[in-house]
Amino acid sequence: MLTQKGDPYKVFTPFRREWIKVYRQKDQAPLPRIEPKQSVSDHSSSVNPVSPLTLEGLPTLTYPTVDSMAWPVDEEAIRQRLLMFCEDKVRDYHEDRDTPSIDGTSRLSPYLATGMLSPRQCIAALQPFFPDGIVEDKQGPFCWLNEIIWREFYRHLMVAFPAISRNQPFQPWSRRLPWLSDEALLAAWQQGRTGFPIVDAAMRQLLHTGWMHNRLRMITASFLTKDLLIHWQVGEQWFSRHLIDGDLASNNGGWQWASSTGTDAQPYFRVFNPTTQGEKVDPKGEFIRTWVHELQDVPDKYIHQPHAWPEAVQGNVLLDYPLPIVDHKQARVRAIDIFKTAKEMHQDTAT
Repeated sequence: MLTQKGDPYKVFTPFRREWIKVYRQKDQAPLPRIEPKQSVSDHSSSVNPVSPLTLEGLPTLTYPTVDSMAWPVDEEAIRQRLLMFCEDKVRDYHEDRDTPSIDGTSRLSPYLATGMLSPRQCIAALQPFFPDGIVEDKQGPFCWLNEIIWREFYRHLMVAFPAISRNQPFQPWSRRLPWLSDEALLAAWQQGRTGFPIVDAAMRQLLHTGWMHNRLRMITASFLTKDLLIHWQVGEQWFSRHLIDGDLASNNGGWQWASSTGTDAQPYFRVFNPTTQGEKVDPKGEFIRTWVHELQDVPDKYIHQPHAWPEAVQGNVLLDYPLPIVDHKQARVRAIDIFKTAKEMHQDTAT
């Protein structure tokens, strides 16, 4: 899709408007299945036998301990998961999608990433439950459709602007950002030992399950790039390494959005406060206690700032949990100043 001037879209809202227009004009039924003409066994006689693989000398590989049924690979099971979401969960998607302690998202991203599901299939499954059409409002069905369109937007950008698939930011001015290289801070972020409970819970969920709630991806990405001033590509690579739904366009788009280096990204002066974000998405600390076991006994009132808990302050309870690795207020001021300076330097050079 192109603008009226014949240019690729760079802003999401007009892209979505045109996408919906095209969507309503075309039949969205899944394409017919193409049956294979030959099975693999038909060619087996022409294939040279492969020598047995020896594992001697190779490193031991370890994987998260996750029930295999959490991500079924059977085609019918995947289809049923899609239909169940469209029939039930999607109606409350707008209310539940930002709460990580609730299983309120579709969890279909691994199948979209691997091609086991397509956006066309998702929309076709949704339509029968809303025969009068999906209303453009803030309710669940349109909110979910909106997320599918965001996914398409990031693919559109990667095709139209291939440089972003080659380690380049969309915004040229952001190349001037003086990213920091601090192995200790990076390791604390990677292992979920930052001293910010919602960040740590999210990063531990990623390490143990290979998946992370979408809202938490935004929070952790903002923390790495704004609070720690570590390059967004470092975070992009870490997510790509660990996510079961790792997808180049979506992962790249998400990181460039959070770090304010992409198109239609959040403004550089918007820096998520990890404490208030935690209070918003996990007010009672249910998600935090699931993944940060050191905070099991901390009362709800202090779950997002455990070291402010009077029992810990007075020494009555010894918290085996790190202090915050940065002062968020100071980090926010520093980030805004650095981003602003980089942008102004680029503008001065351009003129």
